[in-house]
Amino acid sequence: MMKSNSLAVTVIAKQFNGAGNVSLTLASRSGQPLPAFTPGAHIDVLIPDGGKRQYSLCSAPADHYEICVRLDLRSTGGSRWLHNELTVGDELQISAPRNHFPLPQAPRTLLFAAGIGLTPLLVMAETLAARQADFTLHLYLKRADELAFSPRLSKLGARVVIHYSSEGDSLRQRVPDDLTQPENAALVFCGPVGFMDHLQQLAFQFGWAEAQLHSERFQPKTTVTAGGAFEVEIASSGARFAVGAQQTIAEVLENAGLELPLSCEQGMCGSCITGVLAGEPDHRDEVLSKQERAANNCIVLCCSRAHSPLLVLDL
Repeated sequence: MMKSNSLAVTVIAKQFNGAGNVSLTLASRSGQPLPAFTPGAHIDVLIPDGGKRQYSLCSAPADHYEICVRLDLRSTGGSRWLHNELTVGDELQISAPRNHFPLPQAPRTLLFAAGIGLTPLLVMAETLAARQADFTLHLYLKRADELAFSPRLSKLGARVVIHYSSEGDSLRQRVPDDLTQPENAALVFCGPVGFMDHLQQLAFQFGWAEAQLHSERFQPKTTVTAGGAFEVEIASSGARFAVGAQQTIAEVLENAGLELPLSCEQGMCGSCITGVLAGEPDHRDEVLSKQERAANNCIVLCCSRAHSPLLVLDL
């Protein structure tokens, strides 16, 4: 179950939003304003008998939240339940927004989205438009019937370029000119793994530096959480715990009775990021930036390990 800081919301609207997608509008059940959020933020949604799922907030500025969920044919119950079981008037438990995918500051911003990867990037595009900033949003879809958020995209005008692979305009078939011009730009992208990996390869090919790339994945890379054994120490108490070769830090600490803010447990949501006071982490997450990893002062407990024999955690 979610902890006491979860938010109770009511589904006030549910509608299809492009083939295979459903948009849900959520309002505070208490009548109190929902917490503010910044572009790129996501929330956890508690699925009955299915655990937590993370969804990007795609709301335009308003006193409610909106998420858009694609029906995953390999769903373990999350998207299927939201599509088929949830109805208007139902109550949901959600988390407050978290943002480990903030909109970067740059003279020019290129946004690349594929499919439902549009959800965080749409709010970024609208924010950039309001600032009268220099940006382009490239959206990749298979067919025209998959287009979501059509009215909001139309308001962005020529700054949105839509590519349909059914018409021979996939990223593998045609590279947009602005992707070949990395000077003074940030590249922000989100979508399926294959799209993300190919776009990153193209970016490096055309001279983009890693620091210019900003992305969020829906699924983790194939991450191995096993490794050599080590110990963790709880700074506040001095208690030490052994982490075995097949265990995660989070698993060991929970078994010892510590309450941790776990959510995705795949190294993607950032809910269990914890400070490191001593030792060298072995980062295996999809959340921390290259700079954050290099600093070695935090770790994602659900998947990362240690290069050093001991990690001292700020707990």
